[in-house]
Amino acid sequence: MIDALSEALASADPKEVKRQLNEYVPKDAQRILAAAGVRDEYVFPVPAILEAKPSLVGYYRLLLGTPKKTFYGTGSVMKQFASMEERYVARPSQVKALPIFCETISAGLADLVRQMRPAVTDRDVRELPLLTFGPQLQGGRNNIIGQLATEAVFATIAEIVAGNTVTSEAKRLTIKNESGRAVIIALGADPDVRIQEKFDDGSTLNNVAIEIKGGTDASNAQNRAGEAEKSHAKARTKGFRDFWTVISIEVGLAKLQDASRSTRVWFDAAQVIGRSGEDWERFRQQIASAVGVRLS
Repeated sequence: MIDALSEALASADPKEVKRQLNEYVPKDAQRILAAAGVRDEYVFPVPAILEAKPSLVGYYRLLLGTPKKTFYGTGSVMKQFASMEERYVARPSQVKALPIFCETISAGLADLVRQMRPAVTDRDVRELPLLTFGPQLQGGRNNIIGQLATEAVFATIAEIVAGNTVTSEAKRLTIKNESGRAVIIALGADPDVRIQEKFDDGSTLNNVAIEIKGGTDASNAQNRAGEAEKSHAKARTKGFRDFWTVISIEVGLAKLQDASRSTRVWFDAAQVIGRSGEDWERFRQQIASAVGVRLS
């Protein structure tokens, strides 16, 4: 993997690699690595490197300490990148998704670097990615999966309401619904996605709180549902009236419902992100109804 990374660096535009590293890697993490004599690109992915050598998705997967089955498993938002590692090529849709991939992965890796300071060494990266980086990044990996799932679900919502969108930002959409009312759909925390009606006087009505859980480990499914319940409880104090959860439901709805009584509607994450199946159709209809738009 290190040899493959060296080949990618030899073929990629060094100025573009440097520019992207400055864009995706937090400055404090850069300083820590520089003090340890570790090159940024040996820890942090950037689109230019992954385009030059798509198989390096596997290298950064190893830094996360995650087996293929888990990383690319059913319901995982990382599944779309599996062929880059296995077939050594990147499709146009994968190339387009690389910025979000790199930005999100870098957030978790930066936390790892900060936690390891000042113990991080060149050997950690070159020789012991599974033994040294992997276990320490377990929590960061879970955060990454959750963040990517949230981004992916938000993207599907943006597609559903595209015909009525007035303004579109990275984490916020403003919709004009069929009744002429303004509706805001935004990413945040507690809830992950909020749907609010906006009035002429600038006030808002909190309608729907959506929690998104991207993990696929069945043994931890009830814990993820419990986390959704805690977030819904916080959203309720903010005046939200309806609560949805997008999660892997392979473990069974009965167990999930026991952990989150406040969730009114459950959707399977794999179907919503994959835009197929009964849950995807229900999700489309529920979003359209909550916002007040017609499905195209």
